[in-house]
Amino acid sequence: MKFTSSQSELNSNLSLVSRAVASRPTHPVLGNVLFCADEEKGEISLTAFDLSLGIRTSFRAEVVEGGKITLPAKLLNDIVSRLGEGEITISVEENENDEEHSLAFLKTASAQFQIRGMKADEFPELPTVADGEIVNLPIVALTEGLKGALFAASGDETKQVLTGVHLTKTVDCLEFAATDGHRLAVVQTPLEEVESASGGFNVTIPARALRELERMMATKQNIETITLHVDDSQVIFEMGEQRLTSRKLEGAYPTYNQLIPKSFDRSLVLDRKQLIRCLELVAVLSDQKNNLVKFSLDSENDRLSLAVESPDLGSAKESMAAEIQGESGDIAFNVKYLMDGLKALPNNDIQMQLNASTQPVIFTPLGGLKMTYLVMPVQIRQ
Repeated sequence: MKFTSSQSELNSNLSLVSRAVASRPTHPVLGNVLFCADEEKGEISLTAFDLSLGIRTSFRAEVVEGGKITLPAKLLNDIVSRLGEGEITISVEENENDEEHSLAFLKTASAQFQIRGMKADEFPELPTVADGEIVNLPIVALTEGLKGALFAASGDETKQVLTGVHLTKTVDCLEFAATDGHRLAVVQTPLEEVESASGGFNVTIPARALRELERMMATKQNIETITLHVDDSQVIFEMGEQRLTSRKLEGAYPTYNQLIPKSFDRSLVLDRKQLIRCLELVAVLSDQKNNLVKFSLDSENDRLSLAVESPDLGSAKESMAAEIQGESGDIAFNVKYLMDGLKALPNNDIQMQLNASTQPVIFTPLGGLKMTYLVMPVQIRQ
């Protein structure tokens, strides 16, 4: 195998797939990236796979001789990222006396490296979906849905199915839902012009895989749709020359719609950006032991006051205008949970709906994307 490519092309594609390399590989080859050089197409494909998440990408290059090899991901990243702009040539020398390893030579105008790689035969194949659901999704809808829900997925691996985002597709809508047990984000994006092989499906996809998908979509300026394949165990996202595969999360996802109250005693119309500014101001005095903010609703004067008290640091209070319907009262929240949701809401005019100070509170945008953010309040200690 022998090919020449630009440093920038190799570096960007190598960085992309390396995010799917196993940090603690159960087999040495899983710490490597698979290189496949196609002489006819003049193309190099790179693949990384940790047996759960897989990423494949390809790019144009001058291929002198086709072939395959796997090379250590971290070592190669460290080398390529430090090389200056210019052409890089990688060639492979087979060792007939070593059935597992090959020697790769990396050369630039001024540098040369020898890297010990492993034969491609050891590298596992990426999963495929032969029978299952296929749907073409607008990248805009997918991006909006992930922005509004992904942050609410649990980071606690023991919570298993809650570490993912639950996608439900109907005939004309794609719904994203994520919860960690303390808050819930639900986003609905319309799919009027989407081609689909069937009416609908539901699947829970690991948040880690979807974060990588977000990064991949952010680089795709000229592609409008992404193809999603779903079967009993796998999901595959395809866009242009890039592919991401992931195992589905097993287990029943909570019936989250039952958690959302159907009616409310009180509601507020708020300026989201102003609320965030007020929250950031008073939150300076919050700490890990007392990461709470108290909302005081003054319905007579249409004012919302935010207060933070810390025994070790002091106290802070700020107020803002709000259109309030219902009785005055106090309610408290975890600052981080509240801030995460407010930053994810897509509109500046938002509505806050609540009942008793111990019951779920709902934040929704007024107009635009249909999103619901539910956050559980924290009991105020007298």
